[in-house]
Amino acid sequence: MAAVPLKPEYGPTLGGLLAPRWHAASPWVRRAVGAMGVALLATAVAVVLTLVNPTYTHGGRLPFSFGYRDLYRVAPDPGGYVKVQKRGQGGALLYSFAVDPLVLPPYTGDPLAQLPLYAAGYIGRVRRTYPGFVLRGEGVTKVNLAQAYDVVYTTRVEGREMFGKDVLMLPERAGAREGVDIVMLTAPKASHQVLSPVEVATTGVLLRPLKSFSLG
Repeated sequence: MAAVPLKPEYGPTLGGLLAPRWHAASPWVRRAVGAMGVALLATAVAVVLTLVNPTYTHGGRLPFSFGYRDLYRVAPDPGGYVKVQKRGQGGALLYSFAVDPLVLPPYTGDPLAQLPLYAAGYIGRVRRTYPGFVLRGEGVTKVNLAQAYDVVYTTRVEGREMFGKDVLMLPERAGAREGVDIVMLTAPKASHQVLSPVEVATTGVLLRPLKSFSLG
């Protein structure tokens, strides 16, 4: 592309001023300047990526997605879809947000009416899985205006007490049987804003992934 003519009163340009020195520079200096430019560009890209919140998207017949921040991808539990966590000094678990598959038996009627029935057996399975499990509450909830059902509890994970909140969620269509089980854990002292299991994901680090969660 040809350069746009510049009126004499607006010159000289920065390029025009630097051109003689650039042409007179040794090949080594040119390579060093080029390397510095590449390094600065890489740093700028890294800063942008750090500021942009990462997202996870799951395709297939049960698509879902969510965004997160200050959490890091780890291997999901066997059979799970995805898990993000944050650990503190010494590797102590502070936060965990996992999405696992949920499959209800055949039924008729409103999907939301089936979740409390399913939750009864679900709570029994969680109690057998987690040592020190104590149910603190359950009930209908909403995730981005979508109906769901949550189970709130305290338990012990990796030898430490944790606040837990599991959200059982189905697509909003008649007869839906396949959904997701969102399993969230917060260490009691990880945030001064979360003082009980009921407050898990209502504020703090886990609020973003749950608030941004979209199913279907």
